[in-house]
Amino acid sequence: MWKNIKQLTWKFRGVIVAAPTITGLLILLRISGLMQGWEWQAFDQFVRLSPPLTQDKRIIIVEVTESDLQKYGFPLSDKLITKLLEKIKAQQPQAIGLDIYRDLPVGEETAKLNKLFVSTPNLVGIQKVGIPSVAPPAKLKQLGQVAANDILLDADGKLRRGLLSLPDKKGEEILTLGMNLAIQYLQNQGINPEITPDNRIKLGKTIFNKLQKNDGIYINLDTGGYQVLLKSYRPAGSFNKVSVQQVLEDKISQSLFKNRIILIGSTAESLGDFIPTPYSTLQQTPGVEVHAQLTSAIITQVLDKPLVIQVWNDKWEYLWICSWGFIGAVLVWRKRNHQVRSFLDRVKVFISLLIAANILILSAYLAFLNHYYIPLIPAIIAFLSSAIAVMGYLSQTAADMRKTLGRYLTDDVVTSLLENPEGLNLVGEKRKVTTLISDIRGFTSLSEKLPPEEVVKFLNLYLSVMNKIIKKYGGTINDIMGDGLVIFFGAPIQKLDDTERAVACAVAMQQAMETVNQKNRELNLPQLQMGIGINTGEVVVGNIGSEEHIKYTAIGSHVNLASRIESCTTGGQILISETTYNEISDIIKFKGKIETFMKGFDSAVTLYDVEGITGNFNLFLLEEIEDFINLKEPLLLKFTLLEGKQLSQDEFVGQLIQFSSQSGLIVADKIPNALTNIKLTILDLDTQDLLAEIYGKVTNKVVENNIGFYIKFTNLTPQIESVISRQGSKIC
Repeated sequence: MWKNIKQLTWKFRGVIVAAPTITGLLILLRISGLMQGWEWQAFDQFVRLSPPLTQDKRIIIVEVTESDLQKYGFPLSDKLITKLLEKIKAQQPQAIGLDIYRDLPVGEETAKLNKLFVSTPNLVGIQKVGIPSVAPPAKLKQLGQVAANDILLDADGKLRRGLLSLPDKKGEEILTLGMNLAIQYLQNQGINPEITPDNRIKLGKTIFNKLQKNDGIYINLDTGGYQVLLKSYRPAGSFNKVSVQQVLEDKISQSLFKNRIILIGSTAESLGDFIPTPYSTLQQTPGVEVHAQLTSAIITQVLDKPLVIQVWNDKWEYLWICSWGFIGAVLVWRKRNHQVRSFLDRVKVFISLLIAANILILSAYLAFLNHYYIPLIPAIIAFLSSAIAVMGYLSQTAADMRKTLGRYLTDDVVTSLLENPEGLNLVGEKRKVTTLISDIRGFTSLSEKLPPEEVVKFLNLYLSVMNKIIKKYGGTINDIMGDGLVIFFGAPIQKLDDTERAVACAVAMQQAMETVNQKNRELNLPQLQMGIGINTGEVVVGNIGSEEHIKYTAIGSHVNLASRIESCTTGGQILISETTYNEISDIIKFKGKIETFMKGFDSAVTLYDVEGITGNFNLFLLEEIEDFINLKEPLLLKFTLLEGKQLSQDEFVGQLIQFSSQSGLIVADKIPNALTNIKLTILDLDTQDLLAEIYGKVTNKVVENNIGFYIKFTNLTPQIESVISRQGSKIC
């Protein structure tokens, strides 16, 4: 079970790391309040997108317009208000809300106005409880017919909350104007307000939940007063309105106010009593209409349909946010094998994220239509951030993979392998491939004589230089065998000029050996020589191995032949097969042909000693000028032929009569075949003691009268050169 858990954890490691981390940070940001402004904007957008509410004909606003101010002056006198109230009262409304401050007498007939107050029990005056406070009409205060006209604006200046009641300075709870008028109307319907055991307001079957400090779109809310979250704020002009002048001059129906709620207040722009709401991008709402909207929302909530927004508790909100964080991460993670594929696949990933994001937004909107607000902004940010985080992780992983593979493969090959997962299947195919195999001459014996750190140092230097060249010419490094490289041209990416690029790459590699040796000289490391063999032919390419370990490679006789050709080369030499030559015979330049017998072949194999290549690359090997030294006294030596990696049992005697830094002329009765590897043992002429051992390869250079053969030294060190010079005494 633990093993399964570990496997599952590794399988979804990106999701397990990204989603909790991102959502945890977002929840902390949300708790800090940094997202509150965005959530307010999302809430406002939902309000504006909601189906419009029909006009509430239960409420009529008697508005004080600019024309009324010009005709009757400001403020309206007590005499005018008395006459206005008498005409409204005569039509028997259910409740009257006077949203005009009347803490001080204005003009004459204040006594008559007070008398009207006493005779109108369904009339409610206003006071402002907050700072600065405004006192209510004294007579209405005595009668208990006063409501607060305070409203609650959010930090961005908009009204989103409905205030049902609030305490005054004495701690006495005062209903707001909208709540007071709604209760009067509902009481006439037989519905009386109640207080539940947990101190919530109940009207009929409806319980109004009080906003808590972290509910819905709020963080650290000041919960003073009885607050609810509404979605019922309509655009300005959503109620039936008549002007003061129309009422006073009897230009309205005599039954217009009957059984309705009447609010009297200003809509004149000069008085500036306008409140920003979620609709403020369209038009700000007059204060009197804001109170009308609260009254309408409460009555509608109780009698018709819900308009008060409910919210989840913190636990469910956090679970919602985390869920979308995981969804975003999973959607990207499950496509991880497609992240670097074609443009179409990337579009598919983008579309899946877009669909999921729309589902998230639609879910939140549908919940809002059903009177619930669930966090949209934290959820959408968690969704997108987790997706982006996983994308970043996958991009970094892909970059690391590209970097690793790029050490051995060209960019085209890496892209092909990464963009085509089917390329990782255990299948094979026949394909014409040009195989290039290179090897450092005498590396084994050289590495045995040097400290390990120096061996690694010069080997890494050599491979670094070669890798850049191979990538430049589009080769695929299939294997690094110590000092040897196996390089394919035509697998896994096949191009028309594979053979041409392979030979050009070989020439460039040999040219670069001067750079390698220059750096070796600077680091006091041995000089190196490299041989390269190339063959072209049909091979089987594919992923060889098991599900646990797979290697992309090529197998077949043509790969083996390339290896045998390489074993025939001397330092600085490039030998190619006849099939390779035939592919590019019109642009290849060669020094000569070699006929040699190889294991596994019944007849002699023809090899071409490459000098250069023309065409698109126009590369040539540096011309070797060997300055042979004639020894005054020939050096006695013995030599043994190598058969593969094994020394033969036969030993022959000869004399070294000429040598250069790379080659030597040996006179002997036994003339080995060209390209035979041999081991030389140099002896002291007097004592017959062993002085030095040298490995080399018999060249195809012909010796006059066939008295001997030329040998190309595998690695002639300065120390051995000194021994040869000293034994040969003076130079002739």
